[in-house]
Amino acid sequence: MTNIRDLAKMAGVSVTTVSRVLNHHPYVSEEKRKAVLEAIEQTNYQQNINAVHLSMGKTFLVGVVVPYIDHPYFSLLLKGMASEALKHNYKLVLFQTNYDETRELEALQMLKQKQIDALIICSRKTRWTTISDYLTFGPIILCEDTRGRPISSTFVDHYKSFMTALEYLYDKGHRNIGYCIGRKSGRNSFYREKAFKNFVTKHDLPFNPANIFDHCLHFEDGERVIERISDMTEPPSALLVTSDEVAAGIVTCAQTRGLSIPDDLAIIGFNNQPIAKMMNITTMEIPLVDIGKELFLQGINDTNEVSHQEISVTLIERKTV
Repeated sequence: MTNIRDLAKMAGVSVTTVSRVLNHHPYVSEEKRKAVLEAIEQTNYQQNINAVHLSMGKTFLVGVVVPYIDHPYFSLLLKGMASEALKHNYKLVLFQTNYDETRELEALQMLKQKQIDALIICSRKTRWTTISDYLTFGPIILCEDTRGRPISSTFVDHYKSFMTALEYLYDKGHRNIGYCIGRKSGRNSFYREKAFKNFVTKHDLPFNPANIFDHCLHFEDGERVIERISDMTEPPSALLVTSDEVAAGIVTCAQTRGLSIPDDLAIIGFNNQPIAKMMNITTMEIPLVDIGKELFLQGINDTNEVSHQEISVTLIERKTV
């Protein structure tokens, strides 16, 4: 297999000159550059990319941990990351985990072994104590509030946004409010539950665990929510829904069951996805593409400074409240 010493001998130049040509260094005479390029063409020489990355101390690969790649929330985050990766000549390495902790640990091991330059974790099951053990091996960025911890993040204050939506429904006259979440064990779900409990305490309202609907991830989960509500003696008059996709499923199923939206059931979704615009669903707009961009830029930031970027959320009022 041809190496750069062979190329140097064929072109009649030094190894340093060959290296400069391969790395597009400007300070090489046109005559020598031409001789090296002819030698490359004659031998069909291919650079050893692993060796190049080793010499540079970078792989130009950034790992991204997502539980699901087909969920709109995570696909929009990935869209933002991918656009920035393209601009900066990086590639993304995706780890779809389905919240399997062993998959998350595989990604952390790749960072430890220098197979990726940074790791972005969009949603996790792994405990913070485990993640902290890997901080010395490279940048780890979380898509959650990490203020007070030595790890960078871009996040939405889910306590604040949830409280804003709850107070909005309260001002609309609702006193029996429920909400939908993807999973009860998530960090974002923790803040939403905290906001909900503080809200009902503040307004002296009963806390009804039956008004919390978990495992709400996809459009079809909306049907299950409506089925449960239909069986309740005192169903909630309003719901905060973890995503616009699930909110759309709830609205569609409610209409087939003869429930009036918003007269019988008011709905507020999250993310302001295209389906919310199409179906006139009130939603909390979370700029997921922008969050994805910021997460990526934090990952390739060479300053090693910890940063926490809070992203604002805006309520978009439409016909479902």
